[in-house]
Amino acid sequence: MLSLEVADAALLGLLGLLVGSFLNVVIHRLPKMMELRWASECAEFTRADAAPSLETPAEPFNLLVPRSRCPHCGHQIRWFENIPVISYTVLRGRCHGCAAPISLRYPAVELVCAALFAWCGWRWGLGWEALIWSGFAAALLTLTCIDWDTTLLPDDITLPLLWAGLCAAGLGWIHTPLTSSLWGAVAGYLSLWLVYWAFKLLTGKEGMGYGDFKLFAALGAWLGWQALIPVILMASVIGAVVGIAIKMLGSLREGGYVPFGPFLALAGLTAMMFGASSILAVIGL
Repeated sequence: MLSLEVADAALLGLLGLLVGSFLNVVIHRLPKMMELRWASECAEFTRADAAPSLETPAEPFNLLVPRSRCPHCGHQIRWFENIPVISYTVLRGRCHGCAAPISLRYPAVELVCAALFAWCGWRWGLGWEALIWSGFAAALLTLTCIDWDTTLLPDDITLPLLWAGLCAAGLGWIHTPLTSSLWGAVAGYLSLWLVYWAFKLLTGKEGMGYGDFKLFAALGAWLGWQALIPVILMASVIGAVVGIAIKMLGSLREGGYVPFGPFLALAGLTAMMFGASSILAVIGL
């Protein structure tokens, strides 16, 4: 007979598969929606009919419409071709219309999201706290993929994540005290803001973006100010190792940037799952 913890984990894991499928849509479309919004604002500001580099779409483009299509042949994805993981397996990773390969990213995001949700179900049981932390994990997974692809951390996700952490702490929905959450948000933002300006004054270059400040503030709001040092240490070490490895392999993108957001998100997820003190224990502090 299955234990209650396993049953809760299985149910939330199933929900995670469905949410992961939607996250793939967000990861793909949100940056494009941001570009279209910027183009529209630029056109309005300059009183031009349209921005020079982007055309206004002929149909609405958001997270719900239009329906998903194959980017190669335009084949509209039917519901039975969009079942998380299963459809990818049955189709053998290829489009049903033109047999073009489908990125492994799609089932990977679904499986990772399912694993994170399952862990929350196992840790907190089937209740509001597990759902709240599952939402936190889903947001970090989405930000990781978007930042890695585009070096953008959208305000559409980071700011709601920040306010959600403060509200959850204030309402007692998570165990982080409101005072710790509030000062975590303040210290998280200001610490990276100060590092940014110190680096810029010394080198004349920008070492990170404002999205990193907001993400670190959000992590402080959810995890408390006590988690900030372990999180930034883990993110910095892993980021440095990965950056060096990418540089040695000659795979740095144009401009030589390695986004910092994915490493902040990974450290935040580690702190959520195992506690911030576990990070310090691993590095011997």
